[in-house]
This record gives sequence, C-alpha cells and structure tokens, in this order.
Amino acid sequence: MRGNYLFYAILIIVLILLGWMLTDTFTQPGLGELSGEYRELGKYRNENNTGPVQRIYAVEAKERQWEDMRAYGNLMPHTKYGRTQVYFFDAGTINLGQSLVPDPEAPHFSEELQGKCIAKYEKSPMGEVSFIKHPFQSSSFDE
Repeated sequence: MRGNYLFYAILIIVLILLGWMLTDTFTQPGLGELSGEYRELGKYRNENNTGPVQRIYAVEAKERQWEDMRAYGNLMPHTKYGRTQVYFFDAGTINLGQSLVPDPEAPHFSEELQGKCIAKYEKSPMGEVSFIKHPFQSSSFDE
C-alpha cells in the first residue's frame, strides 16, 4: 500500500514538472511582442562552425523605439564566443524592395547606407551588449 502512495506522489511531481516545462517553452517572448514594426532586409553568417561565428543583420525599423530595438537585438541568435550585430535602418529611407546583404568586412555597408543607419546593436563574444544610436556618425555615443 505504501508503494502505491510513493508511486502516485512521484507521478504527480513528474506531471507538475512536465506541465511547468511545457508552459515555459510555449510562453517565451518573441518578436511579435515588440510594439514596433521590424523587417529583416538581409543577413550574413560566416561559414565557420568551429570558431567564432559572426552574424550581421540589416533590419528596417518603422519607428525609433530604442528599447524595442535593444529587445529585438537580444532576441537574435547568439553563439558563445561569436559576435552578433544588428543594424537598424529607417523605413522611410530604404527602398522597400531592396535586399541588403551585409559585407563580412567592416563597415559592412556602403557609405550611402551608412547615412541611413539609425542604430546598431552588438553582442560581443563574451556576451556584453552595446547599443549605439547613429553608429556611423562621428558624434554617436554608447548607451
């Protein structure tokens, strides 16, 4: 009789843990929860799978909501010891049919596009985050 109670107690604990894990899995925050409108225009990822992975994204932002841009960057994939960079461009200045594929070498975009960049999010190889408004202007600053 005592064995049945132990079995049911363990079964209940396992079911509670399973329900908790499933709830946590399906309620993760995503890009749809951001208040601004963002559209990925292009991306680059190097082919190196054994060393540092470099990811560069070009994203169109309809509004200049700095905290949402930072949150968007936080939601992008990042690999330990890799570098993730997200460049945000003002929607009014980019041709909507234009696809932007970033160049793997800095500054990643032509001078014409650099002037249209409104923010840059970067996560370093050690996980440090920087967010810079107007990164290609000489008076840009890190927040």
